[in-house]
Amino acid sequence: MKIRKKSFLSSILFFIFIFLSVFCFSKSTHVQQQKTSSTISDKMSLLKLLGITPSPESIDYIQNKTQFQLHTLLTEQRHPKTSNLSEQIQKDYEAGLHLLLDVDEDIAMKLKEMAQNTGRLEQLANAIQQALLSKKKIYIYGCGATGRLAKQMESTFWRPFWKKVKENEKIWAKIKPHIAEPIEEQLVGEMTGADRALISSLEGFEDLQLIGRLQLEDRKIKRGDVVICVTEGGETSSVIGTILAALYQWKEAKAYEPEKTRTKLYFLYNNPDDVLRPFDRSRIVLDEPGITKINLTTGPQAITGSTRMQAITIETFILGHVLQEALERTLRRFLSRKDMSQIGFENFPGLEKRLTGFSEILNQVKKSIPSIAKFTQQETQTYANGHFSTYFAQKGLITVFIDSTERSPTFRLFPLDTVKEKKRKCWIQVWTPAANLKDAWQAFLGRPFRGLSPEVYKEAFEREITDSYLKTAALESLKNADSNQQFLYDFSFSEFNIVNRGPKQGDLGVCVLISPEELGLKSKDSPPQKFINLFLENKASIALILITQNSENNIMKITGNISGFSPDKKDSLVALRIDGKNDPLGVNQQVALKIVLNAHSTGVMARLGKVIGNTMTNVSPSNLKLIGRATYLIQSHVNDVLSNPRWVKQYGLRKQISYGEATAVLFEAIRFLKDKKNLGGQTAEVALSIIHILESLRLKKAITQEEAFYIVKTKGLSEYLAHVTS
Repeated sequence: MKIRKKSFLSSILFFIFIFLSVFCFSKSTHVQQQKTSSTISDKMSLLKLLGITPSPESIDYIQNKTQFQLHTLLTEQRHPKTSNLSEQIQKDYEAGLHLLLDVDEDIAMKLKEMAQNTGRLEQLANAIQQALLSKKKIYIYGCGATGRLAKQMESTFWRPFWKKVKENEKIWAKIKPHIAEPIEEQLVGEMTGADRALISSLEGFEDLQLIGRLQLEDRKIKRGDVVICVTEGGETSSVIGTILAALYQWKEAKAYEPEKTRTKLYFLYNNPDDVLRPFDRSRIVLDEPGITKINLTTGPQAITGSTRMQAITIETFILGHVLQEALERTLRRFLSRKDMSQIGFENFPGLEKRLTGFSEILNQVKKSIPSIAKFTQQETQTYANGHFSTYFAQKGLITVFIDSTERSPTFRLFPLDTVKEKKRKCWIQVWTPAANLKDAWQAFLGRPFRGLSPEVYKEAFEREITDSYLKTAALESLKNADSNQQFLYDFSFSEFNIVNRGPKQGDLGVCVLISPEELGLKSKDSPPQKFINLFLENKASIALILITQNSENNIMKITGNISGFSPDKKDSLVALRIDGKNDPLGVNQQVALKIVLNAHSTGVMARLGKVIGNTMTNVSPSNLKLIGRATYLIQSHVNDVLSNPRWVKQYGLRKQISYGEATAVLFEAIRFLKDKKNLGGQTAEVALSIIHILESLRLKKAITQEEAFYIVKTKGLSEYLAHVTS
C-alpha cells in the first residue's frame, strides 16, 4: 500500500511539474526560448526515457523563481565574433586571442559614445568631490565580479594614492585641513559577503536584497553619503537591496527629494533598460527618479554570460577615471600646479579625454598578441602535464587575484587551496611579498581583513528570509563569512608557502610587475628576482608580465640580466608599454593588465576544452542566477545538436527540449555530483546533463548518471559533441 501511495504521489508530482513548465513559460517574459513546438507528450517522453521524476527543487525553480531565469539578458547572449572560439583556439593560439580581444572593441565604441555626453559621469565626479569636501563617505558596492571591482576601487586605487600623498609632508599639510581624517577610510569598497567573498561567492547571499541593506547599515553608511551600486546584469538582488536601502534612508527621514537624492545615489549596469524591465526588482530601480542610472551596455560578452570580461572592464575603467577626476578637481583647489604634478596630475585632461584613452590601451594589448599567445600556450601545457602555476604580484596583486579566483566558478576549477590542504589541488596560487598570512592580507587590502559578524546578520536572516532554500543557504554561508576566514588563506611569499606550496619541476611561475617595479629585477635581493630564482632553481618555467613605461631597449636590458631566464625558448615575456602620465591611480595600467589576463586565462581554459563554442559549459550553478544560466546552456546545446543535419540524418528528427526539461535534468545532475563529491572533482553539471540527455536519445534508452559521468571524464563534452554530430 505504501509503495502504491508513493508511486501515485510521484505521478501527481510529475504531472504538476509538466503543467507548470508549460504554463509558466507560456506566460513568462522569457518567451524567446519557448519557440519550440514540443507538446506535453514530447516532454513526458524525455523525462520518462531518462527515468527522472522532477525534484521539488526543480519544480520550485520553474514555478517560483522566474525572476532569476535571466537568459533573455543581452549579457547572456552569444557574441557572434567568438562563436567558434573553442575550435579556432585549438588550431591557433593567436587567432583565438584575436577573437577574444576583438570583443573589447565594443568597449571602445561605448566609451566613444559616452565621451560625447558625459553629463551623468560629471555629476558622479562632482558628487564624490562634494563628499570629500563635506567629509561624507563614498560607498561602492557590488556582488561577485562587481564586488571585487568595489574592493579594487578601495584597495588598489584609493588607499595607495593617499598613502603616497601623505609621504609628501608639505603637500599633505595643505590638504589635511579640508578633508576628513583618516581619509583612507572615507571610501568603502564592499561586496556581498564582505572580504571572504573575494575568494569565492557565498551561496544564497547574492539572491537576497536583505543582505545589501544589512551590510549598508553594518558599514555605517548614512543619508548624505554617496552610494554607488554596480551590477553588471542590472538585476542582482543584493546590489538592488543596497541602493533601495540607501534610498529608504532619505524617505525615512522625510528628506526625499528626487532632484537632490539622485545626486547621491548611483546605479551602474550593463543591460538595456527594456530587457531589464520585465524583472520586478530591476524595474523598481529603473523607474525611481531619486536614483541616477548609468547604463554601460556594450553587448554580449566574449564568453557567453562571463561578465568578468567586457562588463567589468568598462565598469572598472569608468569608475576608476571618475574617481580620478573627482580627486583632481578636489585637490587643485588647495594645491599649485607644481604640487599637483608631484602627486601625478601633470595636466587636467577632463573626462572626455580620459574615456577615449581606452582605445590606445587596447591597441597596445593587441600588439602584444604574439607574446601573450606564447604565455597562453605555456600555461596550458603546464596544466595539461599535471603541473601547477604560481602568480607573483605587488601593485597588480588584486587584478591578478581577481582573474585567478574567477576562473574557478567560470570554468569549474578547484577553488583556491586553504592552508589545511596537504597537497595542492587548485591549479593556481597567488603570492605577494609579505612575511606571513596576516601581512599578506594587509598588503592585499591596505587594511585588516573584514568579515561579517554572525550576531549582526543571523537574527535578521532567520526572521526576514521567507524562502526556505535561501534561508538554509544563507545561514550556512554565514558560518563561512566571519573574520576568522582570513586564517585559511595565505598569499605570502614566505618560508611556509615555499616549503609547503613551493615550485616543482614542470611548474610555472608568473611574475607580474607594474612600473616602476621592473627596476627591482636589477637587484638580486629584490622580491621579484628572488621569486624568479626560486622557480628557475627548481627547474620550473617563468612567464614575466611587465606593464611598463620603459622603452623596448630598456626592457631588454633589464630582463637580459636575469640569469637563466630564456624568453626565446621555454620562458615567455609579455611587455606592454602603458603611459602612466596623468594617471596617478594607475587605472590604465590595471585595466591593461586585466584585459591581458582575462583573454589569456579564457584562452587557456578554451584550449583545455572548458569552453564549447563561446559558452562556459563548466559554469558552477551555485546560485539562482547561475542555475538559470546552466539550464539555458543545457537547453541550447542539446537543441543545437538535435537540429544538426548530421544528427537528424543518423538518429531522426526530434522536437526540441524545453527549459522545464533541462531544469529537471540539471537538478538531478546537481544531486548526483553532490553525492559523488570526492569522485566528481571538477566535473560540471552542464556537461553531465547534456551527455545524459543526448546519449540516451541517441541509444533510444536511458543511460545512468554513472555512465554519463564516465563519458564526461574520459571524453569530455567537446569531444563527445564533435563525435555525435560528425
